[in-house]
Amino acid sequence: MNFKLNAEQQLLQDSVRRFIDREYGFEARASLIKARSKSNAAHWQTIAENGWLAAALPESCGGLGGTVIETVLIAGELGRGLVLEPWLGCAVLASQTLLAAGTVSQRERWLPYVSDGSRKFALAYSEAQSRGLPESVELRAQTVSNGYALTGGKTLVPGGADAHSFIVSARTPDADGITLFLVDADAPGLTRRVLPLHDGSFAADLTFEHVQVTRDAVLGVPGHGLTALRHGLAHATAALCAELIGGMERAIELTADYLKVRKQFGVPIGSFQALQHRMADMAAEKEIARSMLYALIASIENDDEQARLRTVSQAKALIGRAARFVCAQAIQLHGGMGMTEECQVGHYYKRAVVAEVLFGNGDAHDAHCAAQLQNDLLKKGNHA
Repeated sequence: MNFKLNAEQQLLQDSVRRFIDREYGFEARASLIKARSKSNAAHWQTIAENGWLAAALPESCGGLGGTVIETVLIAGELGRGLVLEPWLGCAVLASQTLLAAGTVSQRERWLPYVSDGSRKFALAYSEAQSRGLPESVELRAQTVSNGYALTGGKTLVPGGADAHSFIVSARTPDADGITLFLVDADAPGLTRRVLPLHDGSFAADLTFEHVQVTRDAVLGVPGHGLTALRHGLAHATAALCAELIGGMERAIELTADYLKVRKQFGVPIGSFQALQHRMADMAAEKEIARSMLYALIASIENDDEQARLRTVSQAKALIGRAARFVCAQAIQLHGGMGMTEECQVGHYYKRAVVAEVLFGNGDAHDAHCAAQLQNDLLKKGNHA
C-alpha cells in the first residue's frame, strides 16, 4: 500500500483538524459533557455539510466514493479532539453494515439520509452474552401473518441514544444464520434506555417486546446478515483504532509541553533522563499501533473474510492496550493534576477505557485469534 496521502486526502485531514481547533476545544467539549448533550445539532450539521458522513459511501447512494482510508483519516482527527458526536456508531458502523447488507434499492433509499445527516441509523448487534462479537445472537424474530415479531434485548448500541432507526440482528425460524432488520426507534414495543458512558459519550440498551415489522424490513436476504455485520465491524474497528491513535498523539503532545514548563530543582522535568525514556516508550507504542492500523487497512482492502477477521482481532487487542498504556503514562507524567477533570490527558484515558469494551474487548479478540490458529493447525494436521 502507498501510505502517502494524496492532495484530496490531505485536504480532508486538514479540514477535520481545523474543525477541531475552531469548534471543539477542550472547554467547549467540557460544556457539552456538563450539559449531557447526546449530540450537538450544529456540530452534526457541520460534519454532514463537510461530507464526513458520506466519505466512504458510494456516489450512487449520495456518498463521495471514498474508502476505509478516508474513514480512518477522519477518525484520527476526531480522536484528537475527543469528539462526542456519534460519528463512529452512525456514520461508520451502521452505514457500512447497511451498505453491505442491503439490496440496491434499500441502499439507494436509506443511505442518502445518512450522507446528508437527516437521519441517524445505529447498529444493535451486541447482547449480554456476546462479549461484543457478532456471532452470538439470542434475539428472536418469530414469523407472524404480516412479517416478524422481535423479542429480546440488545446492549451498548453506539449512536443509539438519539438514532431514528436501528439495524437489528436476530434469529429467524425460516432461515439459518443471522437476519438483519431495519426497525424504527418509535416502533411499539421497543424500549430504549440511554446509557451515559465513562468518556462523556452515550450509548443505548434496547428491549424488544413483540416488536412487529413487515417483511420489507429485512435487509438483504434472511439468514445472511453475519457477513454484513463483519464488514461493518471491520470498518468501525479501523475507525476506532484510528481514533485511539489520534488520542495517543495528542496525549503525547500535551505531556511533552507539560514537561517543558514544569520545573523541579530549578530545571524543567523534561530534562530528566528517566522521564525522557518514558516518553520514548510512549512514542514507540504509538508507532507500533500505527503500523498495526496500516496492516488492518490493507487487510480490509485486500484480504478474504477469514484473514480479515484475524487482523481485525489483532488490531483491536493491540491498539486498545497501547492506547491505555500511553494515556496512563501521560496521566502519571502530569502527576496529581493528571487525575483531575480539568486536565485534558485524563479524558484520553477515559476514551481508551470505553473503546476497550466496544466491538469486543482485547481478551475476547485474543481468544478469537487463538481459536482460529488452533483450527488452522488442526486442518494442517489433517492434511499431513
